[in-house]
Amino acid sequence: MAGAAMKARSPALVAILGPTAVGKTEISVAVATALEAEIISADSRLIYRGMDIGTAKPSPEQLAQVPHHLIDVAEPEDSWSLARFKHAADEAITGVQGRKELALLVGGTGQYVTAILEGWAPPPNAADDSIRIKYEGIAAEHGISALHAELEKVDPISAARIDPENIRRVVRALEVYELTGTPPSEQRRAKPPDYRIFRLGLRLSRPELYSRIDERIDRMLERGLVAEVQALLDRGIELDHSPMSGIGYRQIGEFLVGRQTLEEAVAEMRKLTRQFVRRQANWFKADDPNIEWNVVSEGLAERLIDRIRSWLQTG
Repeated sequence: MAGAAMKARSPALVAILGPTAVGKTEISVAVATALEAEIISADSRLIYRGMDIGTAKPSPEQLAQVPHHLIDVAEPEDSWSLARFKHAADEAITGVQGRKELALLVGGTGQYVTAILEGWAPPPNAADDSIRIKYEGIAAEHGISALHAELEKVDPISAARIDPENIRRVVRALEVYELTGTPPSEQRRAKPPDYRIFRLGLRLSRPELYSRIDERIDRMLERGLVAEVQALLDRGIELDHSPMSGIGYRQIGEFLVGRQTLEEAVAEMRKLTRQFVRRQANWFKADDPNIEWNVVSEGLAERLIDRIRSWLQTG
């Protein structure tokens, strides 16, 4: 590789995007290995230690093969806002670009990815917890669906993007609206990053993707997802705590506290993951001209490596 020549060019970031279970981890590790890049994770659950199986976290071998950032950087007791994540991600990207020719941003959390690529300035935090407590009280009394319906009234775009079961994000969107008087989807103050960006999307047909999702959930259970969730409960992590809102953790947690059977929990995991894939499509649109989409198939990693090398030479 023409390292010296590339150093004279603008810093580069390649974003590898796509829905859950499409194969981003395997492909990004192969790409990063070949191009001597480092990976910045843009997944809202991979930041937490002790949450490995249910998040499909890269294996220890993959983490050792390529430097990864923003994985295992927080305890489940911690709460990470979008602003905190973006600050950490921006620092990580700058650090990688100072050492390497290429940084890879990899993830499926659409809000996190978009905040980085578009240079969002996340909205303000409340001075106290009163607004959050008010909306959490509404959810407790009337259900999370009622709270999500409130968000649909004031910001249908954000409502379409946010999992109706993710009470933390629904509450936060309503909090931002109350603080600013402007729907969150309309107030993204952005300063585009000062580095070149190449967006590569990975995709599969829905039947193929759903089959992969089912296989992944089966592997999670075989690897010990139930024990992983039990360990979190044993250390005092409540089901309504932010990290436990992730698909799989809440459902298995409900099983462990006797609120549903294991079969019901697994069925709900499958259903919610399919719904999540559809919401991801609102962030990573098939007709987005800024994303170069690629069907996942044999040899794709090698083709992407060649494509990225060609792109780097144009800068």
